[in-house]
Amino acid sequence: MERKMEENMRDVDAGSEAGGEDALVGNVNKLMVTPPGYIGVPRKGHLVFDACFESGNLGRVDYISEFEFDLFIRPDTCNPRFRVWFNFTVENVRETQRVIFNIVNFSKTKSLYRDGMSPVVKSTSRPKWQRLPTKNVYYYRCPDHRRNYVMSFAFCFDREEDVYQFAYCYPYTYTRLQHYLESLERRNLDYLQREQLGLSVQQRRLDLLTITSPDISPLSSFSYSTCSRAAGLQTVLEV
Repeated sequence: MERKMEENMRDVDAGSEAGGEDALVGNVNKLMVTPPGYIGVPRKGHLVFDACFESGNLGRVDYISEFEFDLFIRPDTCNPRFRVWFNFTVENVRETQRVIFNIVNFSKTKSLYRDGMSPVVKSTSRPKWQRLPTKNVYYYRCPDHRRNYVMSFAFCFDREEDVYQFAYCYPYTYTRLQHYLESLERRNLDYLQREQLGLSVQQRRLDLLTITSPDISPLSSFSYSTCSRAAGLQTVLEV
């Protein structure tokens, strides 16, 4: 037990830069990042970061230069060793402003980013998710961050009035799933039954879906569960 506690403490220590103490507390909330020592009136180009929304994840932002920012993502709930998902917005941009965002505390050594995958982006005037050009994305070990894997991407803001959103991949939220299940339920399908199995720790509904032929007894079926850490949900399927 003591060894396990020590291992967990080492994980947290190793991730204190990886996650940042602030990252363990909560997501950034309309955080304006200005140059160190700046006390003047905020202006265009002083980026405002936000991740206080469903499926959002960004715990800390460090100003490196006018063109570069280190971003720290929060770990999975109750497990500081796993840090993969990010989803955040940026606003108060300056037209033609070029930036480099470094996600500095990934926990995975192997990632599809090494094989050509790239983050997704959308904005107020362009609400459809698009992947960033792979030539603008880099995944590498960084000696400045305890040789953790870092994913850096370059981006140029082109519309000052837009709010930009960046994510690890296409988000699929708990709310979206619930709307989808409700739409299926309204169709009164013979082969689908939806029941509430219980509630999560965060008081979210846990669904039990039974999918079978109307002519087959549910007793002859088997079940398995699927879960999404990013959405904080679990759905049990009985097939």
